[in-house]
Amino acid sequence: MEPSALATLLSMALAAFLLLGLIKRKGSRRGYNLPPGPTPWPVIGNFNLIGALPHRSIHELSRKYGELMLLRFGSFPVVVGSSVAMARLVLKTHDAVFIDRPRTASRKHTTYGYADITWSPYGAYWRQARRICVTELFSARRVASFEHIRADEVRALVRGLFAAASSGRSGAVHLNRDHLSTLSMNVITRMVLGKRFFGEGDDAAEGPVSTLSEFKWMLDELLLLNGVLNVGDWIPWVDWMDLQGYVRRMKKVRKMFDAFMEHVLDEHSERRRREGEAFVARDMVDVLMDLADDPSLEIKLGRVGVKAFTQDLIAGGTESSSVTVEWALSELFKNPAIFATATDELDRVVGRCRWVTEKDIPNLPYLDAIMKETMRMHPIVPLLIPRVARDDAAVAGYDIPKGARVLINVWTIGRDPELWDAAEEFMPERFIGSRIDVKGQDFELLPFGSGRRMCPGYNLGLKVMQLSLANLLHGFAWRLPEGMKEEELSMDEVFGLSTTRKYPLQVVVEPRLPVQLYSL
Repeated sequence: MEPSALATLLSMALAAFLLLGLIKRKGSRRGYNLPPGPTPWPVIGNFNLIGALPHRSIHELSRKYGELMLLRFGSFPVVVGSSVAMARLVLKTHDAVFIDRPRTASRKHTTYGYADITWSPYGAYWRQARRICVTELFSARRVASFEHIRADEVRALVRGLFAAASSGRSGAVHLNRDHLSTLSMNVITRMVLGKRFFGEGDDAAEGPVSTLSEFKWMLDELLLLNGVLNVGDWIPWVDWMDLQGYVRRMKKVRKMFDAFMEHVLDEHSERRRREGEAFVARDMVDVLMDLADDPSLEIKLGRVGVKAFTQDLIAGGTESSSVTVEWALSELFKNPAIFATATDELDRVVGRCRWVTEKDIPNLPYLDAIMKETMRMHPIVPLLIPRVARDDAAVAGYDIPKGARVLINVWTIGRDPELWDAAEEFMPERFIGSRIDVKGQDFELLPFGSGRRMCPGYNLGLKVMQLSLANLLHGFAWRLPEGMKEEELSMDEVFGLSTTRKYPLQVVVEPRLPVQLYSL
């Protein structure tokens, strides 16, 4: 939390000291047997214990107070589960109780009033949204139909890297986060919107967003604002002050995204009009527009729903893939022997006369293990997206009151020494021959969540990550910039809706396959 905001709230806390006594007396009258946790301050609760990396702060608190812990953020109790057993109880055993989402300023202002997939409250609209995802947007047939797009964009990236390397004196080129995020963005925009809206550089785009860098800024801002601890969400009576300035920023990015979404829908409507009876849906927006006024739907999706779904698909799909691939590459640079084993597997299974395809992935168990180990140590969302107790519940002998926010710290689970040998070390071998998967059934590894609120597009995300990483490792020899040693590579992180590297990865790549392959 920003120092200025915290100072303001501490002043309020001193002026409202009696509030804590009222809270305690009210709780005792209700007779709750609450989980253990630190004593909250008046007004601010336990915000004073949460640092810049909340998942790590909460991890340290859970070591003291246990696998099920009660915190208080402002006016709301927050229950944190930090073990496989607690994750299973919350996400599976009591999934029906903890299936709702909290109402917050960011979701109100940036998801068209909770009209998206991720943040819509539990009810008929959410059930319908989930059904659309499972049967229409992310069905096996739909995901398979976009395989050529994923392959095209990976090839475009390696062609671009090869061209840059060939034009330089050293025959090498620096690869950074922008390359990975552009790859993810182009894959997602072609699948969702039907075309690339941006070129490989900073080319001008048609419509209200003029450059790739501007669109990336919009995405980064959207994701950041959906991951921050906004004071007004937790202490409702100071919401109107917008102490941290987040609401003002939310309204700005909402306006920018809405202009872009209107442009997208207008383009799609024009193509429908132009093609008439010959029109065929070719992307996810087409599918959603077909459903927008479908009389068979329980609740009309409408134009607002189409925009909310589309924004969700772009933001979620772009960020998760590029961030995970960047963390995987970072770990491989810290562990050269693992890097060599991965490329050896690719040479053995694929050979050096062609590129990796999605059909190769099941035959690359070490690559799969690298992805799993990356998601264990660097989960996309270290604190799973919050849930809300729809009613009073009993979990592990403790009472969870209705309205409590519930978090699962998968970062802590991924570092549990009782689950993982040498938990702080990057060891893909631990997953060779292991039954543990990322599909939400194995609570040791939950990068995409579990239960009915699990990420519906996880299978698509995995395909993009695996194909991207495999071809980058296969197509290039890698090294750190001149003068940098493996141990000097920072692994510091920045917390948000997803947790990224604090310092973007900067590495040097050189082609390692026959020259003619890079022109395919």
